Amino acid sequence: MAGSTTAERGERQQESSGPPPVRRLRRRHLRVIVILGLALLFFGTPTLWLFYGSDWLRAETVSVSGTRVLTPAQVEAAADVPLGEPLISVDTDAIETRLRQKLPRIDAVDVVRSWPHGIDLKVVERTPVLIVQKGGRFVEVDDEGVRFATVSEAPKGVPALELTLSRSSSAAASLRRFGESRLVREAVAVARAVPAAVARDTRTVKVRSYDDISLELRGGRTVTWGSSEKGAAKARTLTALMKASPDARHFDVSVPTAPASSGS
Repeated sequence: MAGSTTAERGERQQESSGPPPVRRLRRRHLRVIVILGLALLFFGTPTLWLFYGSDWLRAETVSVSGTRVLTPAQVEAAADVPLGEPLISVDTDAIETRLRQKLPRIDAVDVVRSWPHGIDLKVVERTPVLIVQKGGRFVEVDDEGVRFATVSEAPKGVPALELTLSRSSSAAASLRRFGESRLVREAVAVARAVPAAVARDTRTVKVRSYDDISLELRGGRTVTWGSSEKGAAKARTLTALMKASPDARHFDVSVPTAPASSGS
């Protein structure tokens, strides 16, 4: 009887050695996927239920910190936190957006989940640097030139801003070039650069043009500041000038390298 051919012996040898390596690897991967799926189903379902379905981790309280002029009740009302919803699903970005839109006095706010039941609203309010009188009320302006609130009483210690733009060609050109908002920001920059001792005595910041800004101090004293440029140098010069001429009524630091004082 004739023996088997070489091809037949090869086929029998392949069958006896089991499936090819690639096929075994695929089966092993399939088993791993099935095991992982069962593990996720077993452990994941209770976790999802804990965060989304149970009453243990729901938003129930709101706390507010950092307010000075605003009241916690105002902040809480504007935040409109969805109480009763799962804490994990509360949209903190949406709460922050609502607060900024409804309460322009808020400069920054951090909305934080406080497990297991709370939402913390950490507020930073804007601080007025200047005020603009409008009728019988006052508009507060912060250190970025933002007009953020209108109040019935002027806050103490905050200078008034007067935009007294002259009819001169230079003033008209300054207004066309920079616009009123830019001129307000220039006045804010000057107010921030003024030395602390002088700032306490500053009653009014007057803007006639971009490079013609002056200060009115208590006691009838005035300071010609010029533009907001070189603010630090002007502040140092003004401090030295006031010490050298304590009885002067007018100080000019518009050119800090060539200051002047006059009056007594």
